[in-house]
Amino acid sequence: MELAQVRLLVTDFPACYRFYAEILGLRPQSGATEGPYEKFSPAAGSAGIALQDRAMMAELLGELGDTATGHRSLVVLRVDDLDAYCEQIATRGGVLVHGPAPLTDRMRVAHLKDPEGNLVELQEWLLLRG
Repeated sequence: MELAQVRLLVTDFPACYRFYAEILGLRPQSGATEGPYEKFSPAAGSAGIALQDRAMMAELLGELGDTATGHRSLVVLRVDDLDAYCEQIATRGGVLVHGPAPLTDRMRVAHLKDPEGNLVELQEWLLLRG
């Protein structure tokens, strides 16, 4: 078995597309800015984050509400230099809700939200430093 992706069900697909592509700087697979589906990949690694229009999935399952409430996901991205990356995303319109700050003696983190309220955690692993 192989994990192919984590998929987020979203209601405002274009806004979420812009967030993951332009704010976080992830690479879109096909350029489907209006949806109903797009996969994003970081520059390194094989894991991916995908967006899918919530209404499309609701048609298939018949049990999803129009909007999700509360925090239902936490997307975690590891970066080499947390301070520099946070500065970059701020210049692109990203708004941090926490950090950068230590989480443990081994990790620093910062948090922001995508347009749907999904939490994104940026991690810098301190043990990887030479």
